[in-house]
Formats: sequence, C-alpha cells, structure tokens
Amino acid sequence: MKPNLTDLKKVIITVATTGGLHGRESNPALPEQPQDIVQAMHDSFNAGASIAHLHVRDKDGLTSADPAIYGEVLSGINSRCKGMITQVGNGIGVRYINGLHRPAEGFTQDQRMALLDLVPRPDMLTVNAGTFHFQHKNTEFLFDNSKWWNTIFIKGCNERKIHNELEVYDISHITNMLKLRDLGVIRGPMHFSLVMGIDGGIPASPQNLMAMIENLPDGATWQVVCIGKYQVPLSTMVLAMGGNIRVGFEDNVYYSPGILAVSNAQMVERAVRIARELGREIATPQEAREMMEMY
Repeated sequence: MKPNLTDLKKVIITVATTGGLHGRESNPALPEQPQDIVQAMHDSFNAGASIAHLHVRDKDGLTSADPAIYGEVLSGINSRCKGMITQVGNGIGVRYINGLHRPAEGFTQDQRMALLDLVPRPDMLTVNAGTFHFQHKNTEFLFDNSKWWNTIFIKGCNERKIHNELEVYDISHITNMLKLRDLGVIRGPMHFSLVMGIDGGIPASPQNLMAMIENLPDGATWQVVCIGKYQVPLSTMVLAMGGNIRVGFEDNVYYSPGILAVSNAQMVERAVRIARELGREIATPQEAREMMEMY
C-alpha cells in the first residue's frame, strides 16, 4: 500500500481505556469498574473518539472474561455514546496470581470464543493475527492464534454480522490475514491495526512502520497501535500519512516523560489537536462506519 498524501481523509480515533494487563498501580486514573469504563468512554467520545476498544475487569480490578461485565459496559456505551463503535479485544488479557502484578497465563480459547455471543452484540471483535510469545515484565506466555482457530472465530463473526479489526504484531501476521482473505474466510474490506512495541512483537520504529504499511493490501483501512514512549511520535507520523490512530491507557499511561496522564479523554484531545494541525479532520462514528464499510 502507498499512502496518498494528496487525499488525506478524516481520521478515525480509537480509544482503549483499560486494557488487559496493568492496573491502577501504573496509573491511579485507569478505569476498572464498568461505570468508570463507560464514563471514560463517554468523555473520550465527546473529545472525538469514534471507536471504543474494550477490556473489562472484575470487582477486584483484575482482567475478566465474564460476559455479564462485558454486557454492562456495552449497554452503557450504547446508551451514553450514541453511535460509538464498540470493539471488544479478543485476546481478553492475562490472569494475575497471588496479588502480584505478574501474568501467569492467557485466557482459554473457549473463553475467547465465547465473545462471539456477547449481549448486546459488539460492532467489532478483534482478530489477533498470529501466534507469538507475549512478554510482560519478567514472564511470558504463548499467545496462540493459529490460522485454524482464527478461521473458526472469523466465520463465527461473519455469521453474526460482526466486523473484524485485524491486529497484526509482525509483518508475517499481515500475510496470515491475506491468506484467510484469499480462502474466502475474511470477506469484504479489511481493517488493520499495526501493533508496535509489544515485547515479543515487532519493535516500534519508523522503519518498521513503513515496512508494515508497504505490506498492506490496497483498499484496506489501517491504524497504528503503538505502546509506550513511541506512541506520540509514530502516531503523528501516521496522521501525516493519512492513517488512523489508537490512544488510551491500554497502550500508554503517561502524557509526557515522567508525567502520568489524567484521563483517557486527555489523550484523545491531544490526538485531535495534532490531527487538525496536520490538516486532518476527525471522523464521526457514522463517518468511521462508512470509511470501514461496516455492515
């Protein structure tokens, strides 16, 4: 794919308010309980975010796969953020043990597959496009995302008319998704998230970003998901190139070096300012749906 610098469309901003790894030990403002996540999404929606990327937590603030908690958050967003696109992260997150912030294992494939039947139904479910060792702090686990398993999951999404966000953590993952497209498993337009800076995935750098973009198919929509300190520089680069971006506490809890962000909405507000300085206007949720050719 070659970015068209003469036709910069409106930018779609996704906000990932919570994530499935760190908690309030990383930033006391991170929303954990359903009402807090919904409020953070509402504030971010008012600031300019069109897509709500979701993970949920239990009453102790630990990552959860409980469909009832997802349902409460999804219902709250649908009620308070009219038209905002709801997107549930298929990886769910990691389990914590013994009160230590140390991931022991990922959630089971059955728990992940159960996301197909959430009520209310989300607009989008993510597809993690390849298997790799996901590393966090001093431990790691095998993040199993075989083409066989993804085929079953994507077919389930097709049957339920749920759109997919294709999260690619390396260039080979793009190839995985193109193979599923060629087999007719992935239908219609493709929306990619180029995830950079995860320990175990592709490192965050301008050179790696360009390599990933060059491997995207023509006609796809795409965004960068950059973890940590490289988020603002690479997001600005992407905005200048016509791509879309994700911000929020899942990816970065700092507003600037050593300074914690005060809210997810603060991150969205900065993204809006940078986009407009670069001549990009912000897509509404309806415009985002049209750009991604959603059902």
